[in-house]
Amino acid sequence: MARTAASRTLSDGAFLREAQPGDEAGILACIQALADYEREPDAVENTAEMLAETLFGADPHAYCHVVERDGRIVGIALWFLTYSTWTGRHGIWLEDLFVYDTERGRGYGKALIAALAAVTVERGYSRFEWTVLDWNEPSIAFYRALGAEPMDEWTTQRLSGGALERVAALAP
Repeated sequence: MARTAASRTLSDGAFLREAQPGDEAGILACIQALADYEREPDAVENTAEMLAETLFGADPHAYCHVVERDGRIVGIALWFLTYSTWTGRHGIWLEDLFVYDTERGRGYGKALIAALAAVTVERGYSRFEWTVLDWNEPSIAFYRALGAEPMDEWTTQRLSGGALERVAALAP
């Protein structure tokens, strides 16, 4: 992959950079590996074509930073913008953070989180948020070591599938 001006060389020669067209297969492989890790191997419906439109289409709605090592994407941070009505400013929602287990311990996850924190600060956004499965103790410990705070009083809610269809049918 071509190195962009925004590429940063990490201590071991890997590159942290914004995703670019041509990265879709590597990003999708990370998404699938994350689904496998999270015990949902059949949940991924995304495709390389869908990622291309989402990340690089005429009106991108999500963004991705990648860590590339030896020509291969070994880690991703896929994110999108949120908006706080209370602060009147945007924020970043980290949808997926993933580094292959064979690449962990090299600082890639921390570098990806730091890159998104820098985007948050540089753009004047008010917050940087994500969720983590309550059984994922290694990730929870990693986030706490960075200073992340749990939002225990908040519970994520979701409508999907048949429930989403039923509620949509209630629209006037």
